[in-house]
Order: sequence, then structure tokens, then C-alpha cells
Amino acid sequence: MHRWDVTPKEAVAIQRELGPLVVEEPLPDDVETVAGLDVSVRGDQVRAAIVVLRMPEIEVVDQAIWEGPVAFPYIPGLLSFREIPAILPALEKLKVDPDILMLDAQGIAHPRRFGLGCHLGVLLDKPALGVGKSRLLGRHEEPGQLKGATADLYHKSDLIGRVVRTRDNVKPVFVSYGHRCTLDDAVDLTLRLAVKYKLPEPTRLAHRLSYRGTLE
Repeated sequence: MHRWDVTPKEAVAIQRELGPLVVEEPLPDDVETVAGLDVSVRGDQVRAAIVVLRMPEIEVVDQAIWEGPVAFPYIPGLLSFREIPAILPALEKLKVDPDILMLDAQGIAHPRRFGLGCHLGVLLDKPALGVGKSRLLGRHEEPGQLKGATADLYHKSDLIGRVVRTRDNVKPVFVSYGHRCTLDDAVDLTLRLAVKYKLPEPTRLAHRLSYRGTLE
């Protein structure tokens, strides 16, 4: 761990220091549980929400919320310093230790290749990936209109993610690996868990829990 009460300049330095620790490797074959994570901010208060689903049933087996003061201003590219201080205590409330963390955020699709998915994955040494609703940076072709269509996302000369159509004729999501995961695995998992809506179930339910405070 490192300090969280840092300046933006210090935060960038931490990202650059930890970036080389990101590992791209295949997910294990015995994955059973995936945790969706999302954070909402209202005024000066933050709410981190986690929903854990078991596969292949895709059923909720655990959930947790943590609420408190916002610890860091909103600065593009430094989202992890705003959200991880709320996510960590929420994770401590879980009774189920999830195999994978799926975040409503970016993994390596980030200016310094160290988005929220990377940061949290490295700190916990746990497989993690990002499924963003919008693009932070990069260029791509438009994927086909049917579910499962993809297009590579590039920044400069680097492949940093994939644009993934999770429903026919619906705007795509932006998938990138965070830690101890490959891009192919991240895309496959996203499509497997996008059973009815644009967002995969873990992050869709975490988003609902973070804003409503309940899954009802």
C-alpha cells in the first residue's frame, strides 16, 4: 500500500512507479466468483458498492457498501485515488473472497497504462479488468452491430483494449485488462456476463447498488 493523501503530481508518480508491476497472464480455469465494483459520488460523500456473482449461474452470493467522505478531487486519469480509498473498506465487508474484480472503469486503457483496474489489481495482487461505459483515450474502428463484435482500441502504437458490442445495435463498452488477466479473457468474461443488458451483470448490479443503496 501507499499513502492516499497525496497531490496530483505525487499521484502520477505513484502510477508510474507501480505500472511495471502489472502482469498480463491467463485467468485460472477454476474461476467461480466475479465481483462487480462501482463508486458513486454525491456532493462530498462517496459510496462504494460491490456485488459478487457466482458462475455459471450468474447469481448474487454477496454484496457490500461503504460510505464516507470523498478523499480526492475528480481529475481525469487519477480516478483510482478518488475511488480505491472507498473500495478497500467495502471489500473488507465481504464474506466471499471473489476470484476476479470487474470494475466500471479502465484497466491499461489509460494514459500511463495504469487505470483503476490495474491499480486495485496490483495492490491486492488479484485478477482485475475494466469495463468502461465510455472511452478515456485511444482510436478504434466501429465494431459490427451484433453482439460479440469487437474492434481493437489503440493509443499511439499500443493495443490498450477492445471495443465490445454486448447487445445488438447498442453502443459498445470499452474493455481492458487490469492485472493477472489477458485482453482476450477480459473480453470473453464481459460477453459471458452481459446476459441481457449492455453492461455485464457484475458492474450493472454494482452500479445500481452504488446509486440506490439496494439491489431491489
